[in-house]
Amino acid sequence: MANPQKPPTAASKSSALASGKLGQIIRLLQRAKGATIDDLTEVTGWQAHSVRGAISGQLRKRHGLAVSATPDASRGLVYRLPKAGGTR
Repeated sequence: MANPQKPPTAASKSSALASGKLGQIIRLLQRAKGATIDDLTEVTGWQAHSVRGAISGQLRKRHGLAVSATPDASRGLVYRLPKAGGTR
């Protein structure tokens, strides 16, 4: 007899997102100072184009997160994500 699997719940999806490399990216983006591509590549071990792809594809498109990018004279382009429950 086959054992039907339950579809993933919202809680399990969010816990899966919070763990792993995407979770590391999210935590860095939620810092007050945000994160640069260099910060994110250092933490994940990914190449810059992979980090940008994760931000665009996974975080923005798939998960609907409002990642912003603002230029900073000393650091370059800084990515930010508002903390959960917070407003900008």
